[in-house]
Amino acid sequence: MLKLEKLVAREILDSRGNPTIEVTAFGVGKKAVAMVPSGASTGSHEALELRDGDKSRYLGKGVLKACENVNLVLNKELTGFELGNQRALDEKMLALDGTANKSKLGANAILGVSMACARLVAEVNGVGLYQSLNPNATLLPVPMMNIMNGGKHADSGLDLQEVMVMPVGAKSMKEAIRMGSEIFHNLGKLLKEGGFQTSVGDEGGYAPSLPTQEAAFEIVLKAIEKAGYKAGQDVYLAFDAAASEFYDAETKRYSFKIQGKKEQLTSAQMIDFWVDVCNKYPVISVEDGLAEDDWEGWKMLQEKLGSKVQLVGDDLLVTNTVRLEKAIAMKAGNSILIKLNQIGTMTETIDTIEMAHKAGWNSVVSHRSGETEDVTIADLAVAFSCQQIKTGSLCRSERTAKYNQLLRIEEELGDTAYFPGERAFK
Repeated sequence: MLKLEKLVAREILDSRGNPTIEVTAFGVGKKAVAMVPSGASTGSHEALELRDGDKSRYLGKGVLKACENVNLVLNKELTGFELGNQRALDEKMLALDGTANKSKLGANAILGVSMACARLVAEVNGVGLYQSLNPNATLLPVPMMNIMNGGKHADSGLDLQEVMVMPVGAKSMKEAIRMGSEIFHNLGKLLKEGGFQTSVGDEGGYAPSLPTQEAAFEIVLKAIEKAGYKAGQDVYLAFDAAASEFYDAETKRYSFKIQGKKEQLTSAQMIDFWVDVCNKYPVISVEDGLAEDDWEGWKMLQEKLGSKVQLVGDDLLVTNTVRLEKAIAMKAGNSILIKLNQIGTMTETIDTIEMAHKAGWNSVVSHRSGETEDVTIADLAVAFSCQQIKTGSLCRSERTAKYNQLLRIEEELGDTAYFPGERAFK
């Protein structure tokens, strides 16, 4: 029997230099650590990330209250709790919090404990987290590599938040990561030759000041070719529009640059633009093409593009089974982004993945812009056969840590490892 002996939380820094919470769980002479990520482009329907609001510390972004809730409240209530039943643990914490959005204890406090305890079970049993969650796991996710940053992730002036490459022609995770790295470095060379900046944004992608949205796609296509690969065959494009960031709920218009000119677009016009982009470029996945509450627009987007490309709901769905159930019923999209800290527990995250898969939807496990060296999402993606993973560019150690973990898992799985490539898209 593994009983939780102690929880310790502390304030640490995420990849943007902002405070976040780290939790260590102790039991039977072992310990396990979990670090909670933080988002910049956040949906309004996400669970509450508890911040102190004390402007004299970290510009008000401290998380000492969340740490206190772990060290005093959850530590007291959970010491002696028998681990191994993740659902029972998470439901106990939800009951202690008692709010719809985890605002009492903080989703960051609850998630830190949830992750640390899951990792402690794996540590005590001497297996990887992915094996602890699912001993039969064999599927490795296709990486969605964010090599161009814009929106809230960079000061490039690019409305699109992420332009990504997906090496679907790879035969293994090892090969996919190599392909992505080669494309990333060739992109850097092309940008330098063109006189553009080669600094990177929050998620490690280049953040040049480009004249148009289309220019981002064009130069990434050149990088794919320069690396020796064929776009639309070896490698496809994907992008995250993060449309909630440029949507005005009062006017119901999207303020978006087309050919360098700012336009005020209706949902239908925004959809027409995405259709044109997908017709012109080898795009395989579009994330958050419309705003988080533009339900009718999402339904129209699915009707127009859903049979051709993957339509991923992030701000729309926030890893929440209630919102996912509505989207499935309305046929508003065909894929969901999975972020642990959007919902706040391992169990609720897993429930969302399983609901998506049951409906025939794809699931894309994702990092946040404020990341840590924690690799839980890599294990989660493998454990629950998630077809794809987003963990950023091919630089910055908080991003590459996840890729490195996937390489380790592939090696451990040996001949049983299955990399689906283009088959990851239904």
